[in-house]
Amino acid sequence: QVRLVESGGGLVQAGGSLRLACAGSGRPFGTYTLAWFRQAPGKEREFTASINWSGRLTDYESSVEGRFTITRHDNNNTLYLQMNNLRPEDTAVYYCAGHRTTSFGLRTSGDYTYWGQGTQVTVSS
Repeated sequence: QVRLVESGGGLVQAGGSLRLACAGSGRPFGTYTLAWFRQAPGKEREFTASINWSGRLTDYESSVEGRFTITRHDNNNTLYLQMNNLRPEDTAVYYCAGHRTTSFGLRTSGDYTYWGQGTQVTVSS
């Protein structure tokens, strides 16, 4: 198994940027599809972005495409989410997640086996 720990959340004004990180431990990221989900208070957990095991394929929810970039660095077992031009509606707890199936493009939280504890992102207007 892999354990996931998010960091990098905080308070930022609209239009600003944050970079989230998800550090893995327990075993290498090598064969895992990795993803970011987010959950606002009172809302369902929402798919945000994912990246396949090789890093050659990415998938973005439409509202973040062009603003967010997901990357992975398997040499230090870390997943990143660079968030630019943040909007108040981006406010949520952000979670990293992973699965070991060969499928890519999965957007349902139930498809992911491993989860971090979440990091809070708050965007003020």
